Amino acid sequence: MKGILGKKLGMTQVSLEDGTVVPVTVIQAGPCVVVQKKTETTDGYGALQLGFEPLAATKVTKPLRGHFDKKRVQPAKYLREIKFSDPDSFDVGQEIKVDIFSPGERVHVTGLSKGKGFAGTIKRYGGRRGPAGHGSGFHRSPGTLASPRSGSRVFPGQKMPGRMGYDRVTVRNLEVVRADTKRNLLLVRGSVPGTRGRLVIVRSTGR
Repeated sequence: MKGILGKKLGMTQVSLEDGTVVPVTVIQAGPCVVVQKKTETTDGYGALQLGFEPLAATKVTKPLRGHFDKKRVQPAKYLREIKFSDPDSFDVGQEIKVDIFSPGERVHVTGLSKGKGFAGTIKRYGGRRGPAGHGSGFHRSPGTLASPRSGSRVFPGQKMPGRMGYDRVTVRNLEVVRADTKRNLLLVRGSVPGTRGRLVIVRSTGR
């Protein structure tokens, strides 16, 4: 298991060797700095705490500044923990680059989906609408929420209007098409969650 932090740059298309044109998402993956190591002996699991995008020391809080100073690494804007199968092979302060992935490899990409704001049940869950006639007082409202047969109460999990989007979403088993080590770019086949410039976490499938 391995992973890296990155930033979604957008989508484009590339041609494969057989002439097939496939849509890809361009991710600026790394370089990330190892801030802390978690091992089986000390923490019960193996993981690495990675920092992405260097940041001035005045831009972080005092507790985080002390954490970075203790490890003698430069403060980072993003700090995330990713499970690694062999964290002992890395050192604190070492850079992890996009070359840990190779074309044809399968990865999971996690990010925050686009926020849609307040939405009704039709847009949020794909519900059906009521009659379109002028006399109908039921067009896009949710409809009956409870009935005497169900105990005259609204059950938990009822689909109702509310905030839509801006959720943590993971798209699984995406294929790595290219890994540009010179520009730290990772091209994965398909779409990944989030808007342009948003943080994404790229992890191996572990298989």
